[in-house]
Amino acid sequence: MADDGEIANVVDEMDGDYYGRGENDGEVEQEDFDRLRKVTDTSAEHARRGKDIQGIPWDELSMTREKYRQTRIEQYKNYENVPSSGEAVDKECKQVEKGGKFYDFWHNSRLVKPTILHFQLRNLVWATSKHDAYLMSHYSAMHWSSLSCNLTEVINFQGHVAPSEKHPGSLLEGFTQTQISTLAVKDNLLVAGGFQGEIACKNLDRQGLSFCTRTTYDDNSITNAIDIYNSLSGGVHFMAANNDCGIRDFDAERFQLVNHFPFPWPVNHTSMSPDGKLVAVVGDHRDGVLMDSQNGKVVGSLKGHLDYSFSTAWHPDSHILATGNQDKTCRVWDARNYSSPVTVLKGNLGAIRSIRFSSDGKFMAIAEPADFVHIYNTAMDYKKRQEIDFFGEISGISLSPDDESLFIGVWDRTYASLIQYNRRHEHSYLHSYL
Repeated sequence: MADDGEIANVVDEMDGDYYGRGENDGEVEQEDFDRLRKVTDTSAEHARRGKDIQGIPWDELSMTREKYRQTRIEQYKNYENVPSSGEAVDKECKQVEKGGKFYDFWHNSRLVKPTILHFQLRNLVWATSKHDAYLMSHYSAMHWSSLSCNLTEVINFQGHVAPSEKHPGSLLEGFTQTQISTLAVKDNLLVAGGFQGEIACKNLDRQGLSFCTRTTYDDNSITNAIDIYNSLSGGVHFMAANNDCGIRDFDAERFQLVNHFPFPWPVNHTSMSPDGKLVAVVGDHRDGVLMDSQNGKVVGSLKGHLDYSFSTAWHPDSHILATGNQDKTCRVWDARNYSSPVTVLKGNLGAIRSIRFSSDGKFMAIAEPADFVHIYNTAMDYKKRQEIDFFGEISGISLSPDDESLFIGVWDRTYASLIQYNRRHEHSYLHSYL
């Protein structure tokens, strides 16, 4: 799937320049090859001294970082379901000027190896605190502590998994070799969605799985997204967006299906407004919709995108929401007047596949499929932007609940890692004493 639309591997291309020096140099090449692949983290102090945040030794390569960046931008082919949707946007939409500085690089952890199963689904990294992040690495859901630098396997889906608790409707026989397409983690609840409509739930403070189910047995049954939220009644729920054109709402305390809302097209992503009243829904259609959370009635359409959308997010005020699309834009809407977007924000390379608002509402972070994460100042009408620039596929982004940390999962055969940025404060020099 990645061959259809995703960017070529960074190191593969660089290797062609760096290692292609002739057969007689094989011994030296192998030595350099091994050295380049030696796992070395990068700290904020290393970066201040000039080290590349990913540890890429540009001074030893035949191509400079600037030249390689230019080549990547020129040669990248954005994946589109609607032909030329990105080109049309390029003509009508300008990139917001960069220069903002809201988050500072803190650490790049090469021990952590994020992976991606489906090239269009990039919600595989979640932070539960400024020190704790959860992510998928092949078949394993992993926990990373940036405080202790410990990487721990939470659950491995490669073999047989089954629930250790009994709940009505739970698939007690469990699953085998479950391919995890999407993930969501909030507080103590982890919910993983699979390629065949599987749903697996785990309470992080208990042993084993709490609940397993198959949402559908249709051929086209991939679970595209999971959204964990607090319902109007005050309980914890999660909503599963599925390729079988359905949204399923589960009570996460009793693990019971509460609602099933059918749609005329595959649903790629949903998100509940913080006040619990509206659900933003996007899928294999140019228009997104706003749905009443209680009865599933569509109360409004979000018109403007030129391709299919795969990401949504709400501002904490429950009025502003954002949608990310394969037309390379993130469009920001006001749910009180959604006739046209408040603003249109354009990416550099491709689709906007992940969006996160900070808990205080001051910032919005959006991720492209590769290389770029953009952070916008919402208080300045999204006209001030910080651009985080690196190389590799993005498995997901997540802001910690207190907004202090931003985690970025980078999927790459050589430079896979988890990058952490920390929020900038006026008195950042105090951090050295903490």
